[in-house]
Amino acid sequence: MSGRAARAASCAVAVALGAAACADGQGSAEVVVGSKKFTESVILGELAAQLARSAGAEAQHRRDLGGTRVLWSALLRGDIDVYPEYTGTIVQEILVRRSFPDDAALRAALLERGIVMGRPLGFNNTYAIGMQEARAAALGVRRISDLRKHLDLRFGFTNEFMDRADGWPSLRDAYRLPHRDVRGLDHDLAYRGLESGSIDAMDVYSTDAEIRYYGLRVLEDDAHHFPDYHAVLLRRRDLARRAPGVAAALARLDGRIDATAMSAMNARAKLERVPEGRVAADFLEAHLGIGRDARVESAASRILRNTREHLALVGVSLSAAIALAVPLGVLAAQRTRFGQAILGAVGIVQTIPALALLVVLIGPFGIGGPPAIAALFLYSLLPIVRNTYAGLHDIPIQLRESAEALGLPSAARLRRVELPLAARSILAGVKTSAVINIGTATLGALVGAGGYGQPILTGIRLDDYGLILQGAVPAAVLALVAQGVFELAERWIVPKGLRLAPSE
Repeated sequence: MSGRAARAASCAVAVALGAAACADGQGSAEVVVGSKKFTESVILGELAAQLARSAGAEAQHRRDLGGTRVLWSALLRGDIDVYPEYTGTIVQEILVRRSFPDDAALRAALLERGIVMGRPLGFNNTYAIGMQEARAAALGVRRISDLRKHLDLRFGFTNEFMDRADGWPSLRDAYRLPHRDVRGLDHDLAYRGLESGSIDAMDVYSTDAEIRYYGLRVLEDDAHHFPDYHAVLLRRRDLARRAPGVAAALARLDGRIDATAMSAMNARAKLERVPEGRVAADFLEAHLGIGRDARVESAASRILRNTREHLALVGVSLSAAIALAVPLGVLAAQRTRFGQAILGAVGIVQTIPALALLVVLIGPFGIGGPPAIAALFLYSLLPIVRNTYAGLHDIPIQLRESAEALGLPSAARLRRVELPLAARSILAGVKTSAVINIGTATLGALVGAGGYGQPILTGIRLDDYGLILQGAVPAAVLALVAQGVFELAERWIVPKGLRLAPSE
């Protein structure tokens, strides 16, 4: 082969390899889909994730991520690429200070923020107020305005509905409802409260499968308070550049899901306990001719994955807390005035509600493990700092004076005398933090951190006690294991003389 031919062959190989690399890069585009903590959103998220995979992308579905603000913030930050939303929610909750004559104006306003709103998927899932049929019939309640005649009714609304611009405050004003017995509940728990009679009315979504299952009467919105909530997919504008095939695949859902189909999918997932991934795969196969992509984990693999995620959350946050809290406890014991400020600061952190702290930490850290680890780290500080301080502070004065009489420098006294004497108290603080950490880490699932909280959240949403136990039981076992590990650590760290049982 001549040199020119060799060079030509080399160029051809290089071009081929380059084209293959480009194709691989396109095919391996990573797409993250998010969904809210209710069944319909999870199903729509699964539809989007499976469509992305059909276009050759590596799609990850982060489900049960909490409310509107969590998903919207994650989309703006780029933590997720696409999630299902509703036009009424966008107008009432996201772009609240602007009015839009039509969807085109709404779409343009979102595009200003780098977000593309797809065409409506085909159904309107509006808010409504539901009551048990027998209870509503006995009271003669058919319209929302009829509620004014019955001041003793008890309302149970979702926590998001309690604060939404189109939720309870505006509903109360629009209908002049004087009721005072109004409480915030998880949506799925509210259905159980309605069935048991502990509440009389709740907010429902018009495509909820539970409406038919529980035999509810949906009250007429005679003041036309609730706007249209057409389901759409929101995605980042740069997704079309990074994965044009995915953007085109997602558009295939436009107008393909009517209210009947959505209610049927909700019923399969919620009432028949069919995994959302399989429900989505069956719909795509029947309506779009896309092959099944139902990735359903076995219980064993799910528990193993949740265990790895939970251990990572607890291990990283607790290790960081020990590294900081023990020196802070030492400093608090040595500097009295400064020590009170330290104890006060870590004590204040402990009073912040966990869910509020998680949402606040999404701002600097995004969704996933980092905000959960940061929150767990902060919650772990108080027991360790306080026990370190107490252990050092309570060392008898005679022992301190004896150490000083030996002429030991302060650093040597701390290392050789004081910390060994306080070791039992310090380990007790670490043990307490570990147990609290393991339990609190289950809330990390609300921000996409995974762990044992994921099956608990899904189990509550699907009313599936088996799933709840898949998270609750391993978390309890892990707490017991942690206690046992620190009991063994105490035998190794605490001097033998300090472990002797006191004589009676």
